[in-house]
Formats: sequence, C-alpha cells, structure tokens
Amino acid sequence: MLQLNNVTKTFDDDLGVRDVNLSVNAGETRALVGPSGAGKSTLLRLMAGLIQPDVGEILVDGTKMTKDNIRSLRLKMGYVIQSGGLFPHLTARDNATIVARTLKWPTAKIEARLEETMLLAQFPPSLLPRYPVELSGGEKQRLSVVRALFLDPKILLLDEPLGSLDPLTRQGVQGELKELFAKLQKTVVLVTHDLAEAAYFADLISIVMGGEVLQTGTALDLIKMPSHPFVTAFIKVETKSFETSAMERS
Repeated sequence: MLQLNNVTKTFDDDLGVRDVNLSVNAGETRALVGPSGAGKSTLLRLMAGLIQPDVGEILVDGTKMTKDNIRSLRLKMGYVIQSGGLFPHLTARDNATIVARTLKWPTAKIEARLEETMLLAQFPPSLLPRYPVELSGGEKQRLSVVRALFLDPKILLLDEPLGSLDPLTRQGVQGELKELFAKLQKTVVLVTHDLAEAAYFADLISIVMGGEVLQTGTALDLIKMPSHPFVTAFIKVETKSFETSAMERS
C-alpha cells in the first residue's frame, strides 16, 4: 500500500532522511519509532505528499507519486497530527466536514458520513457547534480522527496523535484507536517516540535514527534480536522506562 524506494530528503544543509527503503502492506499497522529529530515525521510527511523527495520514489497503492497525481493520491489518505491540527476559527462540524465541502459533496451525503464517522471515533454530536478551544484534549483528538476518516481513506497517517494528552486520557484514547484500527482494517502508519505505545498498536515497528530506518520487526524481534548498536541502546532505555512506569502504576 505504501512503498518508499531509496528516498532521500534534505532541508538546506540538514539531512531529513537518507536512502530509505520502506514497505507497508495493505491492512498493516506500522509504527515509526525513535527519538526527537530522528526523521520520523519527515517520513510521514513524504508519505502524505506534503513534501517531495530529492531522490527516490514513493508509491501509493502501486502508483508512483508525482506532481500531477499528488492531489488525487492525498484523497486516499487521512492525516492526523499532534494536537489534532484543527482550524481554530471553525466549529467542530466545519472542521470535520471541510474537505467534503471543498469537494462539493451533497449536504445529505455529508450529514450521513458525519454521523458514521462520529460513531466510529466516539465523538459526541452535542459537541459539533463548539470551537476547538472549547474542547478537551481527548475531544480534539477524536474530532481530528473524524476528519481524517471522512473520505473513507485507504491509509491513515498519524503523527504523535496522543503526545499532547494527559496519561489517563491518553490511555483511554489508545484503547479507542486500537479498536478502530481493528474494525476498519485500514493501512496505518503511526509516528511515536514511545516503544510501549508502538508495541500496543503496531504489527511491525521501524526504528528510525539519523534519517535512516535501522531495523524493522515485531516488538519481540527488536528486543530479542537487535541488529544495530543504537537499536540495542534504544530498546534498553525504553524497556527500562516501560518497566519503571508499570511498577509505579502497580
């Protein structure tokens, strides 16, 4: 469903990602994990067509992404960023329906789809007249998921979608998203710096550092058979942090 072949992207003199080869199968949930500045969000923006590679190619559902077809390919994707990326001057209803209205969907079709997506994302209809500033963190994230699902995309791209939430809200939304992914069976790419969160959501995890994908595997693969010194160190730190958190919770 998503394929990056020898993709490199630089920003001025700074390397974003270097010679990345990555494939994500249809229906798979893939997590991109690594520290801040590793290149995870750059990879996601490349997949979304928000930026273009300097070298290499990106294929979406078998079609090479070009300047001519980028708009049509974007319509196959739902994109959720940290804090939701909602327009502050629009109500929840207008945020959710903005792309459909831009595409001039009939009103009846918009209302029917709005009802469906709110149910999927567990967003209460009573909140539709509110503006983002009037919503809680969890409500904003649910609304951003409503918007991302509105066109029934084949692919969901999520960039640290839960990073701004408090721990209790985050735990609840995690459960809702996992149920949603299982129900919809869409292709999902999730960026996170949290290994435990990646293991909770993803079929496969790709460890990213220095603009490169160092290793891809299941959580158990990465723990038992790290193939790079950074992966070994990262897993050790993250596992210790996860175990400490678990002990504190217990």
